[in-house]
Amino acid sequence: MQSLLSQLPFMTDTRAEIVIDAFLPMLKGAFIYSIPLAIISFALGLIIALAVAMIRIVPRTNAWHNALYFIARTYVSAIRGTPMLVQLFIIFYGLPAIGIKLDPFPTAIIAFSLNVGAYASETVRAAILSIPKGQWEAGTTVGLTYAQTFRYIILPQAFRVSIPPLSNTFISLVKETSLASLVLVTELFKEAQNVAARTYEFMLVYIEAAIIYWVICFILSLLQSRLEVHFDKHIAK
Repeated sequence: MQSLLSQLPFMTDTRAEIVIDAFLPMLKGAFIYSIPLAIISFALGLIIALAVAMIRIVPRTNAWHNALYFIARTYVSAIRGTPMLVQLFIIFYGLPAIGIKLDPFPTAIIAFSLNVGAYASETVRAAILSIPKGQWEAGTTVGLTYAQTFRYIILPQAFRVSIPPLSNTFISLVKETSLASLVLVTELFKEAQNVAARTYEFMLVYIEAAIIYWVICFILSLLQSRLEVHFDKHIAK
């Protein structure tokens, strides 16, 4: 492998050795931290998104719901209106000032989950609102309650509509996990930084990291396409 890499333009034996030595640590960082961080944060974010979307969709009938609606709108506006990096730093560096200290990995999970929840809530809300009102009426006609109509009729259709944007959100989240390196999570990009700082081959190592991110996201894009085809066939039946 080293001899093959050495034949590439601008690639010496030393640089080829650096590329090979850096690959496993970066791959380890991806599978131990980057991908699990993305999966956990995305799952928690979807739960937050669904809750926020429902708060904003269900007709408000009392003061408690009005208060929740205000909180939900403020949360979405605040998250969408501030940089992800600032949110991450507030949780990791700001919370200790009021006596709340978290380890790097939980910090990243909280920050990414809150971020995904805000953006995905708009996707989920739009998907639910895109379902024709006749579907709600059909559920009522056959004797289903509001909750049952939502669970068995509306939610499956809304889920299919939201697959492409939510998949894109997940792919973007995988790339954004690189920000976790700034709060000391030794994910893929942090490993790349460590190797680059040790070897001074910043361009070479960072390009290698970019290629690994690209391959991971390409695989996820293929999975997204297969998922869409699967649900298209399911709906067609």
